[in-house]
Amino acid sequence: MQEYIQRRVMEISNYIIESSATVRQTASVFGVSKSTVHKDVTERLPLLNDVVAAKVRHILDNNKAERHLRGGEATKRKYLGMRGED
Repeated sequence: MQEYIQRRVMEISNYIIESSATVRQTASVFGVSKSTVHKDVTERLPLLNDVVAAKVRHILDNNKAERHLRGGEATKRKYLGMRGED
């Protein structure tokens, strides 16, 4: 694995751990695709650091478990905003 990829993987991983960010939020901050972030943390990170990989996996699993709640809140805000425009 090339050095710049290793550096990106560790930067992304540290960001996710510090901020509990989702894959989408992380991709936006680092200017890469969601697919790149996902591949970095699920395939490349375990090759570099198992302990950090486990922490990131825990955060991503938690985000996945909560995503239906986030979607519901976003929909609620959308329709409350539309009601205010009438």
